[in-house]
Amino acid sequence: MARTIWTGVMSFGLVSVPIGLYPAVEEHTVTFHQFEKGTTDRVRYRRVNERTGDELDYDAIERGAPTGGGNYVMVDDEELEFVAPGRSRSLDIHAFVGLDEIDPMYFHRPYYVGPTGAETVKTYALVRDAMVDTNKAGIGKFVMRGREHLAAVRPYGAVLVLETMFFADEIRDPASAMEYVPGRVSAPGPARQMATQLIESMSDRWRPTEYRDTYTGRLNELIESKRTGGEFTPTDEAPEPTNVVDLVAALRASIDRSTGTRSASSGTSAADKPDRGRQTPARPGTTAKSRTVGKKAPAKKSVPGKAS
Repeated sequence: MARTIWTGVMSFGLVSVPIGLYPAVEEHTVTFHQFEKGTTDRVRYRRVNERTGDELDYDAIERGAPTGGGNYVMVDDEELEFVAPGRSRSLDIHAFVGLDEIDPMYFHRPYYVGPTGAETVKTYALVRDAMVDTNKAGIGKFVMRGREHLAAVRPYGAVLVLETMFFADEIRDPASAMEYVPGRVSAPGPARQMATQLIESMSDRWRPTEYRDTYTGRLNELIESKRTGGEFTPTDEAPEPTNVVDLVAALRASIDRSTGTRSASSGTSAADKPDRGRQTPARPGTTAKSRTVGKKAPAKKSVPGKAS
């Protein structure tokens, strides 16, 4: 049975709809434990009182906000709830905007929004359909897990999806985050024209199901080969940076390759095509071949099997 991670009321105007939030994504991860090098001794993190050295349980720990000079103000869960009692159970929609007006930079994490009972399904469906008709997303704020979130609520098929968002002051200025900011440096005319042509030749429709997490698959292959004592063949190294002098030649070769690939693979799905501009991971039991223009494939490498 699916469990909600937040329940409350979504309101706009004088309309209120009881809702629950459900996780909408399940990330692919490989779990690693930590060991002291050269041993099978696990390394663990513990909650320890730094003065007494005693290990503590979760329920013996409280939060403290630093106020300077080594002083702290302690705040417990009840007091956090008291800050704004209704906010932790209310999603207030402040405005409806066009979804294409929102820069994707602001999106953080998606959640499914569902009605909390059979008696609220009709109201939920009414709000969903009205948002479909107007092609708008609702922008609001709510409190979850001790933090206020900005959110966009939008239709997604038969349901609504809530996207938590970053506040504007949480988005860093590129000048403070990057060492080199290109600014308005202009590329040579022919190079820019060819770059535009390359982008056009690689343009396609967005088909999310045709993209796979191949890295996690390869990582699992490595783990299995070490477990069974088999051999593992790594994929190619990353391509070298393109020299500015060779930029036009690289663009021209890329256009030729992209055009040729499209002609040769007409009628096949994008899942069977190479990831343009990047090396293609080898399938199990094969050796990866370089797909980078002007770069020879490196010599075959292997990781000796080592069962643990």
